[in-house]
Amino acid sequence: MVCSPSRSETASALNGAVDFDNLIQAHVPLAHYTSFRVGGQAEFYAEPSNLAETEACFAWYLQNLDGFPITILGAGSNLLISDRGIPGLTINTKKIRYYQAQEEAGILIASAGEPIARLAWQAAKRGWKGLEWAVGIPGSVGGSVVMNAGAHQGCVADRLVWLKVLDPDGTIHQLSPADLDYRYRTSNLQGGDRLVLEAAFQLEPGFDKEAVRAETNRNLKMRKSTQPYHLPSCGSVFRNPYPEAAGHLIEQTGLKGYQIGGAQVAERHANFIVNCGGAKAMDIFRLIHHVQEQVEQTWEILLKPEVKILGDFS
Repeated sequence: MVCSPSRSETASALNGAVDFDNLIQAHVPLAHYTSFRVGGQAEFYAEPSNLAETEACFAWYLQNLDGFPITILGAGSNLLISDRGIPGLTINTKKIRYYQAQEEAGILIASAGEPIARLAWQAAKRGWKGLEWAVGIPGSVGGSVVMNAGAHQGCVADRLVWLKVLDPDGTIHQLSPADLDYRYRTSNLQGGDRLVLEAAFQLEPGFDKEAVRAETNRNLKMRKSTQPYHLPSCGSVFRNPYPEAAGHLIEQTGLKGYQIGGAQVAERHANFIVNCGGAKAMDIFRLIHHVQEQVEQTWEILLKPEVKILGDFS
């Protein structure tokens, strides 16, 4: 489904309905907006709070920066941004937060900036099964949809019904999971400039609320007890090369606790790299490559990063 905004609406936004002096900022440090707490500046940065402002950001981009990169941020939990920053326009969807429930159908619809963990608790409160796995995911709905986030044998592709995306030219498309070429921790939205606006998830209503809450809470406690939530990280760094687990391979290579600068392979879970304090993006980048090299030499398996790496690391 394709829905095009009226040209008059876009023109109105460009002619004063949106305060671009406040919406579009230059040279904004991004470390605060990523869960690694590292990274340089965005050349231009925006935090739209609604659809009109988001469309206006894209219109400004086409008018001023067409041909330069456009980067979409959510919770910043699956990103490593270069210390040199990133060119072009960075759009952060964190202010676009809402959800609604279609009670009879058992469907939750959520905006791109809504935390996926919060959505999991909303489902649990209703006694709806299907998102218990998501309670420990540190990302947003938009990012989770783009990367097909998952845990505890569940993932976004299992529950997604439809999503809406905004193209840089202002066109809104409604897509189905079949349009995304979903695979393990990836989709064809990765690496593109489409912005996820909202997504709908089909859940299973009618279960005992306390039982669903208890299962959701067990998943959260398990993740907290086995993963280093007390230090900045991006979550899992590498995709699991099934049937092996990346964390097991890294641990058996003897890399737990290995450190470069302020970046360390976590003692609690070897598929996490943590910022022990004062880490640079380059420390993390170098540690990622060191882990890859050591695991490949030992096991003849090349680990593929799950984390998205942005900017110049040369």
